[in-house]
Amino acid sequence: MKKKYSFITILSAAFLITACAEGEDNNTAGNEMDNNNNHNMEENNAEDNHNMNEDNEEGHDNNHMDDQNEEGSNDEMNDHGHSEEQHEEFASAPENMNENASDNLMHFQTKNVTRLEADSPVDMSIYTSQLVWPATHEENQPGTVILAPVDDWQKSLVSTTLIHHPNDGPVLFMEDGDISEEVLTELERLNPKGNDNGTEVMVIGEVQDDALSQLDEYSIEEFDADNAAAFAAEIDEYFSELVDEVPEAVLIASSEEDAKLYSLIASNWIAHMNESLLYVDDNGVPEETAGALEKRDGEAKMFLLGSEEVIGEDTIDALQEYGEAERIDGDSPEEMSIEFAKYRDEETTVGWGQEEPGHGLSFISTETPEMAITGSALGHLGKHAPLVWLEDGEISDGLYDYLADIRPTFEDDPMDGPYNHTYLLADTDTVTFEIQGILDEKLEIAGEHGEGHGGH
Repeated sequence: MKKKYSFITILSAAFLITACAEGEDNNTAGNEMDNNNNHNMEENNAEDNHNMNEDNEEGHDNNHMDDQNEEGSNDEMNDHGHSEEQHEEFASAPENMNENASDNLMHFQTKNVTRLEADSPVDMSIYTSQLVWPATHEENQPGTVILAPVDDWQKSLVSTTLIHHPNDGPVLFMEDGDISEEVLTELERLNPKGNDNGTEVMVIGEVQDDALSQLDEYSIEEFDADNAAAFAAEIDEYFSELVDEVPEAVLIASSEEDAKLYSLIASNWIAHMNESLLYVDDNGVPEETAGALEKRDGEAKMFLLGSEEVIGEDTIDALQEYGEAERIDGDSPEEMSIEFAKYRDEETTVGWGQEEPGHGLSFISTETPEMAITGSALGHLGKHAPLVWLEDGEISDGLYDYLADIRPTFEDDPMDGPYNHTYLLADTDTVTFEIQGILDEKLEIAGEHGEGHGGH
């Protein structure tokens, strides 16, 4: 199931073809209305449209090429449907800011950016839960809620692989092994249905006895281990038994504290797909990780999230014993998050492959990394959004360039899309409204030849 959500573009094309075919049937029945304004009919029913431009002699869509040639820029077009000159414009930071923009705001939402305005990881876990699981009826109630320790990011991160299967449910945070009244209230609102095993609440890591007693009315399952690598191996085994196979592809990250921002990039992906997360550390490959990899019989496909500073070449050499290991590009956490958003391995289908318009993204500041764990649910449902870091809450040159790559453009009608949409998991002290406004503008669909933003 997880692997089907990446075909949005293909499904959109299928709907377009169906619409055109229905239009041809209507014309055959004598229902000819506004053919000159129906661009899909012009392309697909050339014999009936006598006003077709004579330049379209080759029998395929030349309108796009004609518009490019009008400005003599066809040779300068890049792979993203706009000229290099326009790409440079898209990738540029704004020069003239409005100092009054954030004054007297009644809300913090913008048309292309949904902001979750929370200033603590616990609150953000509730915000994300309510965004992804309205729980208004059985079809959008969660199966199982995961209670994870906010002060143990290594175990909480690994638990996100259970968000999709078997649970279809959120991660809510515990603090110091305790469950807050707000989280208990959210748990009651969600009223989890239970997964295939009947489990309604999964408890990750250490929890106080008093906290467990607050869950008496739920069917619970507990997971813990002595260290991060052992915990990751335990969840890998649990998940493999659920799907009745050991997935060959696996993400590798470091459990060391200075690797945290790199490792958390895995969150949205493992919440979305079947790949597990296993840990290495400064000493190399822990025995628990080695044991989990051995189950892949030398056929493991390992994708590493970490620069050479956090996962050294010696560790990669050791991993090669269990299969193939590949490091995702990027010398900083922000760069690697962008590269992973673009990355796609066709053999294993690992990686988001988002290099064209029409996708979702989830932005989190590197100053509040724990938000990524609970925000990983946005990789599971809705826009199926990868995590992209905002370095210290700002937009880097590399991110400006990536946003330019995926910015949608239209030829004739902005209503044809595609559209981008993002989530921003941060309060305005962490990521300002001005940064949000820039993101919103850089995501907006634009005319291919300077017609403006969303206009004709």
